[in-house]
Amino acid sequence: MTARKPFRKFSPKQKEIEELEKKCPKFKRIYSEYELINDELWTVQTDSAHSIPDDFVEAMKIQSDYLEHAIDDLLLEEYHLPQ
Repeated sequence: MTARKPFRKFSPKQKEIEELEKKCPKFKRIYSEYELINDELWTVQTDSAHSIPDDFVEAMKIQSDYLEHAIDDLLLEEYHLPQ
């Protein structure tokens, strides 16, 4: 298993994220999907060996943004943390 890398946007909230992952399966699923999509997006954008259509990359970015907002909403709901 690879070590988890905290995403820069959520670095200040890492403690709260870890706590919420333990007690909320929905949050854990959303955050895991966010990590996966962002890892794949980074790979697609930095790996010149793969030719991925721009509309597919754009769809990944939209999905990532949606998940990011969902994470922010759940953190705000649970901890009243600013976004």
